[in-house]
Amino acid sequence: MSEGPTVINTGGGGSGGWAVAIILAVVLVVGALWVFGGLDFGGGGDAVTIDVPAVTIDPAD
Repeated sequence: MSEGPTVINTGGGGSGGWAVAIILAVVLVVGALWVFGGLDFGGGGDAVTIDVPAVTIDPAD
């Protein structure tokens, strides 16, 4: 009597595909925000200057 082929299911077949899909989705969202101006990585902006007056403390008070 001949039996059919033995199939061993290790259970880890689809996890790699989900990881690639999630990483690709995150890269696409960050790229879209960067291209359409919703994200600024700090390059090319104008410098901000804040003038703070000097504070002196008189020890005699």
